Amino acid sequence: MAERVTEKLDNTEAGRARAAAIWRDGGLVAFATETVYGLGADARNDRAVASIYEAKGRPSFNPLIVHVASIAAAQELVEWSEQAQKLADAFWPGPLTLVLPIKPDAGISKLVTAGLSTLAIRMPANPAAQALLQAFDGPVAAPSANNSGQISPTRAQHVLDDLSGRIDAVLDGGACSVGLESTILGLAGTPTLLRPGGVTRDAISASLGLPVALREEGDAISAPGQITSHYAPRARVRLNASTWQPGEARLGFGPVDCDRNLSPSADLTEAAANLFEYLHQLDALGAGTIAVSPIPDHGMGIAINDRLGRAAADR
Repeated sequence: MAERVTEKLDNTEAGRARAAAIWRDGGLVAFATETVYGLGADARNDRAVASIYEAKGRPSFNPLIVHVASIAAAQELVEWSEQAQKLADAFWPGPLTLVLPIKPDAGISKLVTAGLSTLAIRMPANPAAQALLQAFDGPVAAPSANNSGQISPTRAQHVLDDLSGRIDAVLDGGACSVGLESTILGLAGTPTLLRPGGVTRDAISASLGLPVALREEGDAISAPGQITSHYAPRARVRLNASTWQPGEARLGFGPVDCDRNLSPSADLTEAAANLFEYLHQLDALGAGTIAVSPIPDHGMGIAINDRLGRAAADR
């Protein structure tokens, strides 16, 4: 693809206006959400959406999430339901993506849905993202703003390190507060957890008043973040390390001696917020292996372990 001049925009009214103008012209702008930085384009523009896949090197069978500024905007695109309303009331704006049947007249590029009859949609809570989406006043398709399959970006510099010259701009909204991608919940039938994230399965079940099913590994791809190898650093990742081996970069959790500690106090929310940033930092050290302490598999730990498992998978 042709080299682009990548602008770094400040999170000001002028910066957001510039970003929105780039989207209207069919360009690519990375922006902060509470989860990770997204690489956004006008979800109605086939050519712009194709540029997302090209810039990331993303497989075209992997669908994208559409970001909107309001519940009303979501209702224009998908077949809304009582369950969707309950969850939006409880968790929007926030790190929860709902997968619902797309309306025939939604006007969304078929590249966004990867040919599926459903659309993944969410309303981000990050104030910079909210202001930007309101300035654009339209649906924005946005996967994570990084090379496909590699560590997700939680700071503007991560985006520039990965995609400078391939996108038009990054709007610097600071560090992402949650630090893991959104939870994805399928609502086209039985409520089904398609990807764990910033909203836990238990919280969703409590809100709906019924159990939430789990996606079976090996099922066809129905939402982003389901490819086996994903979120990967250059280094190999060794999980559940109770001892360290010579030469490894050490990513700890709890009271352990290490190079970076996700949370010395064993706080899973803090660990989630630090995960991708510390993987970036340790990968930059050039070690062949990043060893990771065991992470409890409950609450936010489920989402952390999902990301780590995909980071450690065969490539």
